Amino acid sequence: MPEWAEVKRENRLAIEPATVAALEVALEAEQETEQGSSASSSSESSSPSKGPSSGSANGNQHMEELKDASIHHTALKLSEDIKAMKIYGSLYKMVQKLACSPEVDKDDMKHTLEAAIKANGLETEIRNVIYHLIRNSLKTESKPTVPSSDPLYYLRRAGIQWERRVRKSLNSMCSESKAQLQGQMRTATDREEILGKWDELSNYQIDLTNYRPVYAPKDLLDVLLSLKGPVKQDETEYRKYFRFSSQQIASKLKLIKSFFSFLPKWEFSHISLPVKNLFELRVHFSELLRNDNNGGSTDWAVTCQKILKTRHAPLCQQALKKGITPPPLRGHLWAYVLGSQVEAHHTEHWENLKQSVLTTESIVDKLVFKDVQLTATNDDRYFVFEDVLYQIMLCFSRDSEISQMIQTEFTNSAKLKQYEGPACGFVPFHGICMLAAPFCYLYDNPVSLYFTFRAFYVRYCHRLTTINTHPQGIVSLCLLFEKLLQTHEPQLWSHFRELQIQPIRVVFKWLMRAFSGHLPPEQLLILWDLILGYDSLEILSLLALIILSFRRESLMQVVTLENIEAILSDLSSVKVLPLIQLTLSRD
Repeated sequence: MPEWAEVKRENRLAIEPATVAALEVALEAEQETEQGSSASSSSESSSPSKGPSSGSANGNQHMEELKDASIHHTALKLSEDIKAMKIYGSLYKMVQKLACSPEVDKDDMKHTLEAAIKANGLETEIRNVIYHLIRNSLKTESKPTVPSSDPLYYLRRAGIQWERRVRKSLNSMCSESKAQLQGQMRTATDREEILGKWDELSNYQIDLTNYRPVYAPKDLLDVLLSLKGPVKQDETEYRKYFRFSSQQIASKLKLIKSFFSFLPKWEFSHISLPVKNLFELRVHFSELLRNDNNGGSTDWAVTCQKILKTRHAPLCQQALKKGITPPPLRGHLWAYVLGSQVEAHHTEHWENLKQSVLTTESIVDKLVFKDVQLTATNDDRYFVFEDVLYQIMLCFSRDSEISQMIQTEFTNSAKLKQYEGPACGFVPFHGICMLAAPFCYLYDNPVSLYFTFRAFYVRYCHRLTTINTHPQGIVSLCLLFEKLLQTHEPQLWSHFRELQIQPIRVVFKWLMRAFSGHLPPEQLLILWDLILGYDSLEILSLLALIILSFRRESLMQVVTLENIEAILSDLSSVKVLPLIQLTLSRD
C-alpha cells in the first residue's frame, strides 16, 4: 500500500502535463483525420524520389519539429480554455483516474497514458470537446476602430440602434403595465399553483389582455429595407448601367445621380456583403449531388447506429449531410453535433432555471405565454407541445449563459444599462417559440430538448433576429436570396419590379424562422439536418428561391401582394431534398 500511495502521489503531480498530453493526442489524431485524404492523393500523384539529399531530410525534420511545437502550444491554449468549461471537472477526474491507474507507468507517462486514453474511450471525448471549442470560438470579425474606414459601419450602427429600440419598447411596456423588467417574487399561492401545474402550464391562468409581442418579423424587415449605405461616388459604378465613356459619365454625373435617386430603393444590392453565387453553393453542397440512396433506409440506419457508437461529433455531422437521417436517431446525432449531450451540470442548471421560474415572475413570462398561444397553440402540428414549450421558453428567457455565449456589439456597448433586458440577453419576438417547437419531435425529456435547442439557437438562430454583418446573418441571407432570384429568375424578378413588390417581403418570414411553422415537420427536420451537416444557413435562401422558381407560372398570373402570399401560403407539398438536389444539378 505505501508503494502504491507513493505512485499515486507522483502521478497526481503529473495531472496537468497529462491533460496537455491528452489534448496533444487528440489534436494529432484530428490533424491526421483531416489531412489523411490530401496526403494520400499527393503521394499517389508524385513519384518517389531516388536518393533524397541530407538537406531535404533536415528540412523534413525541421518541419516535424515545428509541427510538434505548434501542436504543443495549441494544446496548452486549449487546456486553458477547457478549464473555464463546466465539463472540465469531469474530464479532469477521468484523466486523473487513468493517470493513477495501473494502466499508466510513471516511468513512461506519455506513451502509457496515450494507450490508456485510447483504450478507455477518453480520446473521443476530448476530440469532441476540441471540435466544439474551436467551432464556437469562431467569432465574427471585429469592428474597425475608425468608423470612416469601415464601409459596413452604418450596418453595424443600425444593429445597435435596433437592439436599443427593441429594449426601449420592452421598458415602455413595463412602465405601462407597472411591472419590473427583472421580475418580482411570486406570492406563495402563485408559487404553489405554478409548481402544481408545471407539467400542464396550459391550465395556468394568466391575464394577457394588455400584452402584445414587442416586435414581429415585419418590423425587422421594415428596418432592413430602410437601410441606406454610403452614396456611391465612384464613376465606375455607373458604367454597368450606361454605355458612356468615362468623360461622358463625369460630365453627366449629376444627372445620372438624380436618375438613380428616383429608382425604388428596396433592394439589398447596395450592401457590400460577400455572398455566394449558385456555382459556389453547388460546390459547398456538392455531397448532396453524390447522394446514393441505393443501399436503402435500413442499411443507412445501421450505418448511423455504428456512427453513434463512435460518439465522434464530426462523423455525426457528416452523416447529416445526406439528408436521409433515420428519425429515431436524429435527436442523438444532433446532440453530438451541437455538443448538447446532457451531463450532470446540465441537469443542475435546468433545475436552477426551473426554480427561478417558480420563485420570480417577469413581464417576459407574459410575452412567452402570449407567443405560444398566438403561434404553436394555433398550429395543428405543434399544439400538442404547448405545455413543454411553456417550460422551455420560460427557462430560456432566464438563462444568463446564453448572453455569455452570444457576444454582440450591443452587449459590449457602454450604454447597455440604459436599456436593460432579460437575463438571456435578448427580447423575445413574435414566433420565437416556433424555433423550439420542432425539437419536441426529437426528445421526450425536456432537459435534452432544452439544451439541444439552446445550442442550435446560439449557433444559428440568433443571427436571424438581429441586424449584423455575419456572412450567414439575416442581412446576408436576404442579399443572397435577391441575387439568386435576379440572376436565375430574371422574368420573375422583373415581374416583382413592375408590381413594385419587394420579393424579400414574401419570403422573409421563412428566413427569420428558418421555415419553422411553414414546412411540414418531417420536411423541416430534413432541412435542419442539412443546416447542421453543412454548418450553413445559406440553404434557407436557396430553398426560398427554389419555391418561388417552381411556382413561377402561378406567380406571373397575379398582380397583388395578397395573391402572391396566397400562392405561397401552403408549403405542405414541398419536398426539401429532391428540390434542392434538382436545383443544384441543373446546368
